[in-house]
Amino acid sequence: VQLVESGGGLVQAGGSLRLSCAASGRAFSSYSIAWFRQAPGKERDFVAGITWDGGSTYYADSVKGRFTVSRDNAKNTAYLQMNNLKPEDTAVYYCAADLPEIPTVVSRTPNEYDYWGQGTPVTVSS
Repeated sequence: VQLVESGGGLVQAGGSLRLSCAASGRAFSSYSIAWFRQAPGKERDFVAGITWDGGSTYYADSVKGRFTVSRDNAKNTAYLQMNNLKPEDTAVYYCAADLPEIPTVVSRTPNEYDYWGQGTPVTVSS
């Protein structure tokens, strides 16, 4: 599966952005999807994840209550709605796809993911 992110940009603190992750190739609906982010000089961190059917979602504590992950399997697209953005949210955001052994599980470990997008930068000014 090939993944392409879009929707990043520059926003003031308190603002919102919606990232999209468009997939092509093999059956998108079979994959769990996760969003990760990587700030300069830092490791790639889990942000949010969603199971293949959208039935379960998972969030990092730092974004819980502000970010919402969703997917539309008919459109082969996943989304990350980001509200009340903070300067510390500044990073390159990546979506990733995985075929988990247990479908209800969404891994928070980057090494578990075989497919990645190219990333989209998000900059939040104070």
